[in-house]
Formats: sequence, structure tokens, C-alpha cells
Amino acid sequence: MNLNRETMKKLMLLIAFTILLLVGVQRLDVVFGALSFLWGIGLPFALGGAIAFILNVPMTALEHWLFPEEKMGKSRLKKKLARPLCMILAILLVLGVISLVIFVVVPELGTTVVGLGASVEAFLPKVQEWLEDIFRNNEQIVTWIESLEMNWEKAVETAWNFFRSGAGSVLSSTVTVARTIISAVTNFFIGFVFACYVLLQKEKLGEQCRKLLHAAFPGKQVDYILHVCSLSHRTFSSFITGQCMEAVILGAMFFVAMSLLRFPYALLVGVLVAFTALIPIFGAFIGCVVGAFLILMVSPAQALGFIVLFQVLQQIEGNLIYPRVVGNSVGLPAIWVLVAVTVGGNLMGILGMLIFIPIVSVLYALLREWMYGRLEEKRQK
Repeated sequence: MNLNRETMKKLMLLIAFTILLLVGVQRLDVVFGALSFLWGIGLPFALGGAIAFILNVPMTALEHWLFPEEKMGKSRLKKKLARPLCMILAILLVLGVISLVIFVVVPELGTTVVGLGASVEAFLPKVQEWLEDIFRNNEQIVTWIESLEMNWEKAVETAWNFFRSGAGSVLSSTVTVARTIISAVTNFFIGFVFACYVLLQKEKLGEQCRKLLHAAFPGKQVDYILHVCSLSHRTFSSFITGQCMEAVILGAMFFVAMSLLRFPYALLVGVLVAFTALIPIFGAFIGCVVGAFLILMVSPAQALGFIVLFQVLQQIEGNLIYPRVVGNSVGLPAIWVLVAVTVGGNLMGILGMLIFIPIVSVLYALLREWMYGRLEEKRQK
């Protein structure tokens, strides 16, 4: 075997990697501690990257709408003002959505929660009478139903004691809680500032990254890496834009339909359906269950009507709106969407459901490209 300098270098790297792998397996606590330390340092910048990616979607749309290239001309002033102005408008747009939720939905939710106790208290006797009427031929069941009583004073007292004990435990660790809040606010502020810098200089940063890749890797590998990054960016952007538009349209449909049909909690259910619709496959059904429960406390007949309304609007949304709004932007078959949602939900909860669909979509597209490439090579042979 001819051990030249290049071969010896690869062998030394392989030996060093094997030693590090063995040491890491034996000292997993140290490895996880180091990873946790590095994650704590990089968390603000990872958060800033996520904020920049989300804000880039409306910012890019505003740039194409307000400052199209054909109208920009050679004016340097317009080019300098376009990016900061669109970034500020995108931030204000996001803050406006958050403010809408805080100042419109939260008071409505508070009123709903306050009235829900009275609705439940008035609803339970009706259920009891209904059950007694159904089982009137069975004296044992009727006697058991009549013995059921709901002591609301005791329930409120139990809830208050639980809240007080929980508040006491929180107050006993005030320093820890304050430190956590300060750390979270600091990380968010650093991440937000970092996101603003990234958005203002994204073309320059992209060019620097390309130069770094060309300096570190061969040309074909750089082209493939850039192709994967471009595919990932398009897929994630299309998914976020499509899901948000689809959720807004679905929530507005529920609000308008429930208002016209005089269903209770129209605004609350509409916003709830809009937010839960961001979760693929299962989200809208979560909104349906919660909305049906709220309406059930007021009127069982209207709750049944709400379920029928949900099925009608869901069919309209699934067959007409979703294909036109989201289309084939994700490009993932339904079975793999289900797999992505299930795996992402088990690993990372709701956040995993949101991000695993575009991730699996990118992997699916890359696998399809590789498969067709290999088949083409075999045909040529």
C-alpha cells in the first residue's frame, strides 16, 4: 500500500475522529454540558435568525409591491430608503397582529371564561333532567343521577387554594423567576437586533457566505449546498406564507358565517380556528372541538349546527381555498405530510408540527432528484 502524504493525512484525521468519538461516548455528561453551554451562547443568534426569516417574508413582499425594480430607476436615495422602510412596515404589521390578539381576543376570552362557569352551572341541571327522562324506567340509574350534586363553592375554593399554593411556590423562587425573565428578554432583544442587521444586509451576508463556501469546498459541492439552501428557503417561505393566508381566510370565514347565523362566541372561535389552522391536519379540528364545547354550554342545538357548519367550511377550504392559496408549494404527498406532522409533534410539540413539513418536503425533493439522477445514469449505461 502506497502511503503518500494525502493518505496519511486522511488516516490521521480518521484516527483523531475515532478517539474523539470514543471519549465522547464515555463522557456523555461532558458532551451534553458542552452542547448546552454552546446552545446558551448561540440561542440569541438562532432566535434572531428565526425572526429575520419570518420578517423577511412580508418585507420582501412589501419591497416588490411598494418599490418595484422598474420604478426604482437609478435613484440611490430610493434604494437606500426602500429596505429600512419595508423592514419597519413588516415589524409594524407583525406588532399589529399581536396587538389585535392582545386587545381584542384576550378581553373576549376573559369574558368567555367568566361567563363559562355560569353557563356550565346552568347547563348541568338540563343534562341531569335529560338523563332522568331517558332512564326513567331504571330506578337505580335515576336515583344515582339525582344524587349527583355540584358544589360550586367548594370547587371555587379548591381552585383558589391550588392557585394560592402555586403562587406561593412561584413567589418563593422569585430570584430564579426574575433571572429567567431577564435572560429571556435579553436574548429576545439581542436576537431582534441581530435580525434587523441580517435583514438590512442580507445580500452582503449572502455573498460573504458564498465566498466562504467557495474557499472551503470544491465547486460542485458548493453548487449543491447552494441548491439545497435555495430549495429550503423557497419551501419554508412558501409554506409560511401559504399557511398564514389560509389560516386568516379560514378564521374570517368562520367569523362571518357564525355572525350571520347568530352563533355565540363568533369572534373568539374565528380567531381560535385561525390560530389552530396553522397546525397542519389536526389544527382546525382542535378549534372545532373547543368551539363546539363553548357553544354547547349555551345551546346544544347550536353546537350541533356549529359542527355541521365546520364540516361545510372545512370542505370549501380543503377543496377550493387551500389548493389555490398554498397550492403545490410544499410539494409533499399527503401521506408524508401525516408522517412529518406526527414525528415533529412527538419530538418538538406544536413547533415541530410547523417546521417538520417543510423540512421533510426539502428532503423529499432532494431524494427525488437523487433517484431520478441515478435512474438516468443507469439508462445511459
